[in-house]
Amino acid sequence: MGANVEHNAEHAGIPDIQSQTDSRAVPLSKVGVKGLEYPIRVLDKIKSVQHTTATVDLFADLPQHFKGTHMSRFVEIFHRYCDDISMPRFLEMLGCIRNELKAEAAYATMFFPYFIEKKAPVSLLPGILSYQCRYRGKVFQKGGEGSLSDTNFAVAISVPVSTVCPCSKAISERGAHNQRGVVTVELEAGPFFWIEDIIALVEESASSPVYSLVKRDDEKYITERAYDNPKFVEDLVRDIFVKIREMKQFPRFSVEAENFESIHNHSAYAFAEFGG
Repeated sequence: MGANVEHNAEHAGIPDIQSQTDSRAVPLSKVGVKGLEYPIRVLDKIKSVQHTTATVDLFADLPQHFKGTHMSRFVEIFHRYCDDISMPRFLEMLGCIRNELKAEAAYATMFFPYFIEKKAPVSLLPGILSYQCRYRGKVFQKGGEGSLSDTNFAVAISVPVSTVCPCSKAISERGAHNQRGVVTVELEAGPFFWIEDIIALVEESASSPVYSLVKRDDEKYITERAYDNPKFVEDLVRDIFVKIREMKQFPRFSVEAENFESIHNHSAYAFAEFGG
């Protein structure tokens, strides 16, 4: 539709200011749209597809001789893909932006909540938990003119968890302090993988997962499970790192954990990366 509008505008005598030349000799690394909010559909391991809402940044480079880019084309192209923005289609969408804007490189970052139905551990009552996810990709020309395009693509998943402090447990006569934390895993995509599988790996590595709905029997179970499985933030990152490394599936990845400490006015933090 957008292409037809531009075509009709040209024949109506409306000038295309963006395509005019610029004399300042300043190429721009990125131009485009930022903070675009859009409904999308992504793959879901259980339900096949999931409807959610994304916040999207879409960019392309702009050679020095062009005055501006056609902002509407970014939205027009994303609209074509929003009903199926799976990992492979995300890169396909970037390639389309690069080709239609005649750019050397196209970039996109897409943030979205991913929802999973999760049953409480004892009562088995269902609730919905959200996990913040991010797709980040780049399609660019590798080498000189006429060479094949190359891609970079990574998926980040943030997982809320609960941890109990091993030191507090060891030195206290009664109980131990615990806290909620967030683990963010970023994976450079190789073979296809499910978001749900990475979430499960992270949750199994924590003192305890977190839930949106718990009854008293659930709370007792969660508290005791966490107490029997204390983890420093360093333990959490190392345990997850080892499990992902053993998958031998991702050429690069990172694991980041932040604990929102219950007895400090600051967070505890740890980070590790592979193949960086």
